[in-house]
Amino acid sequence: MNKKRVLWYARIVILIMGSSAIAGCSNKFTESMRKFTYPPGFKYTQPAELRSDMAKLAQQMLLLDDALINIYEPTQESAEVLRQQVLHALQNMGRTAATLKEGETGGNHAFIQDHMQDFVAKIDQARTAASLKEPNYYYAGKVSGGCTNCHKVNR
Repeated sequence: MNKKRVLWYARIVILIMGSSAIAGCSNKFTESMRKFTYPPGFKYTQPAELRSDMAKLAQQMLLLDDALINIYEPTQESAEVLRQQVLHALQNMGRTAATLKEGETGGNHAFIQDHMQDFVAKIDQARTAASLKEPNYYYAGKVSGGCTNCHKVNR
């Protein structure tokens, strides 16, 4: 009789656990649970939305890298064109990074919340240095390396 009772309790526990697992995977259930598990002002960010903004940053990073590679062999006319390419890429990166920093997209990504302010400051510093009368691209190179460095450490 004791073994029958143990088996009966085991079946009940397995049934409850299975039902909980199935309910937990339901989209509507998870959306309703977020109302209770996150604070009221928290914006839950879907991973696809975060990847989209990171893809925009990556695209601008490639443009910045291409411009920086060509910067060291410029002609008089191409020097200004390359400078504008660097400034344009940095400006676009700054806009996207500022969006991530504000929590619009980076709301539930702890590392972005902690370090995006520094990244935006580095972009601003690079843009200022590149817009000088005699442009300095050192800081733009640091921005370019910043993404690579961060993603190697945090993956």
